[in-house]
Amino acid sequence: MKKIGITGQAGFVGNHLYTTLLLDETVELIPFERKFFDDKNSLEKFVVQCDCIVHLAAMNRHDDANVIYNTNLKLVDVLIDACKNKGATPHIIFSSSSQEDRDNLYGKSKKEGKEKFMKWAAESGGKFTSLTIPNVFGPFGKPNYNSVIATFCHKVARGEEPTIIQDGEVGLIYINELVRIFIDAAKNTVDATKLGEKSFEVRIEPTCKNKVSSILALLNRYKEDYMGNGIFPNLEDAFERALFNTFRCYVPEDHYPVKFTKHTDPRGSFVEIARTQTSGQFSFSTTVPGITRGNHFHTRKAERFAVISGKALIQLRKIGTDKVIDYYLDGEEPAYVDMPIWHTHNIKNIGNEELITLFWINEPYDQDDPDTYFEDV
Repeated sequence: MKKIGITGQAGFVGNHLYTTLLLDETVELIPFERKFFDDKNSLEKFVVQCDCIVHLAAMNRHDDANVIYNTNLKLVDVLIDACKNKGATPHIIFSSSSQEDRDNLYGKSKKEGKEKFMKWAAESGGKFTSLTIPNVFGPFGKPNYNSVIATFCHKVARGEEPTIIQDGEVGLIYINELVRIFIDAAKNTVDATKLGEKSFEVRIEPTCKNKVSSILALLNRYKEDYMGNGIFPNLEDAFERALFNTFRCYVPEDHYPVKFTKHTDPRGSFVEIARTQTSGQFSFSTTVPGITRGNHFHTRKAERFAVISGKALIQLRKIGTDKVIDYYLDGEEPAYVDMPIWHTHNIKNIGNEELITLFWINEPYDQDDPDTYFEDV
């Protein structure tokens, strides 16, 4: 079992890498806390436990670029010192940036940090891999910090008007794709270029390129069609599917539950459950009083729960957090809740009669490519 530690595990990339590795039974995760950098004993205890350390901790933004430069190099120095003090030789994977070739202090901190790790690997006998990363996007990015897509999603979902500062083409990689590369590097299965003795480099290319205005247009369409009318967009294109799943994680909690329009006449009633521009699978369940279904999460699928008869409690919890979101639905006023990715969810019959729920999911179960992982809310 490979023991992996992640500095910066609470950050955007670190959190996704950590939660994905939690699903890997061949990996033991060594917990890391930001305060370890200021505690020599804790940091040394951390490095000696690790076969591999993914060094993601870094400062990306600050009003003073010198603070960014000094902070990032200090983090590299103290990590190397901890390894030297304990004679630890883990495989260190460094999160670099395409900006290391540019004339700015952030890029300079990445370039010089890489050089420090290369020297350590050559002298200590450890192994070092540098991953040069393009612009990353995905769920849970911090608006006005991690990426323009995080900022746009946050603003559009709340009815705000984002500002395009420069409408250029931007190269992007989705967080799930990037995490896969990190994991392959940690397991020594990624193609890498040798930089020197015990040092390697992977220059990661963007998996898609889009103009900023085109991305914003898609998000505005999701706001109108999906949030406004409950319509799922076409999800055949990999980038658009990733962008949509990212957007869904910025939809405000109070958007749900969404009540259906119920058409009633002497014959009875009619309710449209879901309108989609993509393929998917429809199903239904009956649940007896007191029973809970679900307690699992998805990493890529879109899913809708629609209660049409009975009373239900739908609960969601983002993986890695303790906050539980409760939604109460009643078939007397049919409504739905959509399940964002990386959120454990369940549905419980809280009434005295049978609960009838309709489900739509954008791709059926595939035992060879699982996307359902069980964890209690």
